[in-house]
Amino acid sequence: MNMNPLKKTRRVGFVATRIAGTDGVSLETAKWAEVLEAMGFECYFIAGESDRPAERTVLIEEARFTHPTIADINRQAFATEQRSEALTNVIVETAGRIRGQLKAAIADKQLDLIIPENSLTIPMNIPLGLAIVYVVQELGIPCIAHHHDFYWERERFLSNAVGDFLSAAFPPNLKTIHHAVINTQAAEELSRRTGISCRIIPNVMNFEQPPSAIDDYARQFRRCVGLTDEDLLILQPTRVVERKGIERSIELVRYLDDPRAKLVITHATGDEGDGYARHIRRFAEVMGVELIFADRWISDRRSETANGQPTFTIEDVYPQADLVTYPSSYEGFGNAFLEAVYFRKPIVCNRYAIFQTDIEPCGFRTIRLDGFVEDAAIAETRRVLADAVYRQEIVDHNFELGRRFFSYDLVERELRSLLHSPRVECGCPTTETLASGCAEDGCHCG
Repeated sequence: MNMNPLKKTRRVGFVATRIAGTDGVSLETAKWAEVLEAMGFECYFIAGESDRPAERTVLIEEARFTHPTIADINRQAFATEQRSEALTNVIVETAGRIRGQLKAAIADKQLDLIIPENSLTIPMNIPLGLAIVYVVQELGIPCIAHHHDFYWERERFLSNAVGDFLSAAFPPNLKTIHHAVINTQAAEELSRRTGISCRIIPNVMNFEQPPSAIDDYARQFRRCVGLTDEDLLILQPTRVVERKGIERSIELVRYLDDPRAKLVITHATGDEGDGYARHIRRFAEVMGVELIFADRWISDRRSETANGQPTFTIEDVYPQADLVTYPSSYEGFGNAFLEAVYFRKPIVCNRYAIFQTDIEPCGFRTIRLDGFVEDAAIAETRRVLADAVYRQEIVDHNFELGRRFFSYDLVERELRSLLHSPRVECGCPTTETLASGCAEDGCHCG
């Protein structure tokens, strides 16, 4: 009889710098966890910051990319191409400390599998990435690296003094690690640069569970941000960073020439500074467009601010939008695009590269921009806002395509395939899999 307790409850640990809030990585982590729980797994979260249940969470302080040590490493690592001995030492020493805590977390939660969420992808925390590599090598624990955006996709990481560390861990080319990316271009570039093969698992939504209706609590949102019931809520559901192309949304609202149209931006600047936010504020003033930064009212849960104002989830806001703008020049996939489809909202979408290769061929109907706002897009936007029958036809069509191509079923199929891969690298005398289990006590392959 197999007495190994690991085989009685299959346990998965997500590892990330942050699993909290409404950023894309945290949202997709939650979706994968939901799918895995439905498949019979128990999910745990190892991170520097987490808003998941305390009993399922292990916090590692130095896993936070905002931790003073990590922030200082990043300032030095990406400011020059010459690395000091002191920087090498602090990276290695910090990785060693994280490594010990990560091993302890795996043992304490009796994990069968770990899923690094962007931790082996973008070097926001170099010691964390190295620590994960050390642990995978030493324990032989199965690992699925979920990649959202690689460092070579971000200009600020290209000049650096840590190329050896990036080659070792972002991502690592190890036989014991399966890799999953979110779009075809990332898969091609990963293979070209590293020789690593991977699965393409795009962002998804739970299309089998339609959104809830607007309730009285959610209806407070318009009043809180200064909108009336007659105003047109043009929703920009993104962070305020340059690649989001918010100037295009401002231009579109200006050209609609409708005083009811107000542009509402849901997220703050994030980790890329506030210079762009100042720029678009000035641009909106010049264009005569009312711009509402609503991030202080948006949270991952309904609550209250310090002064007693209600906060709302993004799920409260989407159903109230009259139009969603998504004019990005670059996206890793398009989480906000799928959210708009899920909430049955018409979308103004710039044809960024991944949209053209991975989303547009599915047949979605959008108000399309090719880098700028032209007359046809303005006319189509006016028609969509004015013609309820036409608008409903579009959003219903898009919802059905979303359910067909980007549902939870897709993630489940891909994960089942990965979990049935043979795990012979651990050295046990079996070709059994994580899904079926193996008979070797202490082995992590099954």
